[in-house]
Amino acid sequence: MSQPLSYLSPKAAVKISPIHGRGLFAIGEFRPGEIVCVKGGHIFTRAALAQIAPVLGPAEIQIADDLFIGPCDVDEREGAMIFSNHSCNPNIAVQGQMVFVALRHIAVGEELTHDWATTDDDDYSMTCQCGAATCRGVITGKDWQNKDLQRKYRGMFSWYLQQKIDRAAGCQKVSSRDTPVAGEATRW
Repeated sequence: MSQPLSYLSPKAAVKISPIHGRGLFAIGEFRPGEIVCVKGGHIFTRAALAQIAPVLGPAEIQIADDLFIGPCDVDEREGAMIFSNHSCNPNIAVQGQMVFVALRHIAVGEELTHDWATTDDDDYSMTCQCGAATCRGVITGKDWQNKDLQRKYRGMFSWYLQQKIDRAAGCQKVSSRDTPVAGEATRW
């Protein structure tokens, strides 16, 4: 097996998940804001994803409209995974593009999950098995468009999704950078 491409905190371990397959679990306590994992891999386009996905299965995270990060071959798959299953009541969230942090205190034994609405913009639909009291029942690759979820997860969407949400709401920065340069116009 090749060198790991993703970072998993030493306080997290991959185990069998009641949600789906394998999942990431806390083997140590996490404080709010503490880094749980960082998604790594190679950057590739949707066309490249279409070629490798049949062999690798779901192992990538979308980082822009036509860009993804993940493994490029079977030997890299395990080391590129973060094993974060979906939950409608997550305990970790993305900050930026690929860094996932604890949303609250997380106790030993909890499965570490994020709401895929905060990272995905794709054409899929699947029955949710998270078991949360607030479970949506069905999750889709377009759940990020749900206004209630936009309010719930404000500041916890992948950068490219937050940009889409802001543009749709008329809150577009003229610059693609997070912070405007002196003299640069910003519309909020």
